[in-house]
Amino acid sequence: MLVSHVVIDGRTRIGARNTFFPFSSIGVPPQDLKYRGEPTETVIGDDNAFRECVTISRGTVGGGGRTSIGSNNLFMTCAHVAHDCHVGSQCVFANAATLAGHVTIEDHVILSAFVPVHQHCTVGQHALVGGGTIVTQDVLPFSITSARRENKAFGVNKIGLERRGYSPERIKALQKAFRLLLSAKLNTSQALERIKEIDGEDAAVLAAFIEKSQRGVIK
Repeated sequence: MLVSHVVIDGRTRIGARNTFFPFSSIGVPPQDLKYRGEPTETVIGDDNAFRECVTISRGTVGGGGRTSIGSNNLFMTCAHVAHDCHVGSQCVFANAATLAGHVTIEDHVILSAFVPVHQHCTVGQHALVGGGTIVTQDVLPFSITSARRENKAFGVNKIGLERRGYSPERIKALQKAFRLLLSAKLNTSQALERIKEIDGEDAAVLAAFIEKSQRGVIK
């Protein structure tokens, strides 16, 4: 199904029950300076969904002349498959997941949002690649692979709170709570109990947020 405003170009073969959402561009010329208009192709299986602004480039002579995609894949908004890539089946490309040329994605792979994959890499079957991970080597099959997470909370958003009319007293109470959470030699559970002792609704909101967190908080 072509929803609307879809471009399908070149020698492109498409199987059954695929859905192409607005502004997806399929089988378009490769972004390769060596390409001179040779009759290369794109081959797509069945039951795939190509969401808005997905781009799939056809192959090049130097890469075998074909870009191929299997069946039952989901390509979310702005995902990109470059020339001469080979994508298996039952894969998920989250928003802006991007393949350089000559990449192989085996079956049942999940590429999380904003994952770029370097040319000539292979992502093994059943792998999950975490959001924002830059892939420059092959990804092991069956693995969870992710960049290091160096996220850190640095304290209260004092300027933002002042702009929203928070009084100095409220901000001071929050700063005390954040010192307990981030700077004191306390684990999260110990800090939480101390934060509950601070007067004011803001500390209570912070404590309730920490308590209900299912994945832990960045600190």
